[in-house]
Amino acid sequence: MEFEALFRELTLSTEMIRSLLAGIGKEEARFKPDEESWSILEVVCHLYDEEREDFREHTDFILNRQHDEWHPIDPQGWATERKYNQQDFAEMKEKFFSERKKSLDWLQEHAEAKWETLYTSPFGSMKAVDMFACWVAHDNLHIRQLVELRRKHIERLTHPIDIQYAGDW
Repeated sequence: MEFEALFRELTLSTEMIRSLLAGIGKEEARFKPDEESWSILEVVCHLYDEEREDFREHTDFILNRQHDEWHPIDPQGWATERKYNQQDFAEMKEKFFSERKKSLDWLQEHAEAKWETLYTSPFGSMKAVDMFACWVAHDNLHIRQLVELRRKHIERLTHPIDIQYAGDW
């Protein structure tokens, strides 16, 4: 397993997320292009909850605590239940980056862990390295989502200016 490569990707994606959140105001953070879409604020709240309650938690579970019970998650339900779009954007950004730092520190402490450790449940099997790779891929999914939300903001900001010359979106 290329721990260093995955660690580097997670570190880089953290900085990409930080850059994509720079300069976003409260109103823009809450903007939803449509009812099915998440706002930037909802994405940040989701990343914060996933950081604490999913990826680090489940990676640690696979590596160190398989005698415990798997911690269930409900990312879609949390968005409504935890009122993501009503949270304070600046506070949620700070909370996410604080949790991410804890995760990066935790990962460094586990650099020499047995990343091939397998967890088998009635729902299937997963290695610790699989969970780590999913963590990295999850960041990329939301980086794409944040880029798309930033694009929607530019479209709203420039309307009725035709921005097609910039290229197909």
